[in-house]
Amino acid sequence: MTPALFSLRRHTFPAQRRLRLKSDFEKVHGGGRRIADGFFSMTYRANTLGAPRLGLAVAVRAAGSAVARNRLRRIVKESFRRAQHELPAVDLVVSVRAAARDATAPALNAALALLWQKVAAQCASSPRA
Repeated sequence: MTPALFSLRRHTFPAQRRLRLKSDFEKVHGGGRRIADGFFSMTYRANTLGAPRLGLAVAVRAAGSAVARNRLRRIVKESFRRAQHELPAVDLVVSVRAAARDATAPALNAALALLWQKVAAQCASSPRA
């Protein structure tokens, strides 16, 4: 492969980019801002780490079976992986709504892309995220 095919930024999803601790989720939910659409609800809060981090909340009630929940998790994680370099340093918790269960992958990806853009725009226009 030629060097032109390689990106200067790595599009990975390492453990440092994930919210794992209950206390991290509580901080975001307690002091974060919220945006939503028909498929997802996002709560976000600025962090001091210099990079965005993602946490997922995919409830059985909203998504259904384990297969459906894992499908939604994969879609959200992949979308975040691609968009992470355009996002500011925020902690994000993405919750899935029931309408996402029956939606197609392209529809979910389009909805997530718009939400990532909204987060970036709101953080750019607001001194506190």
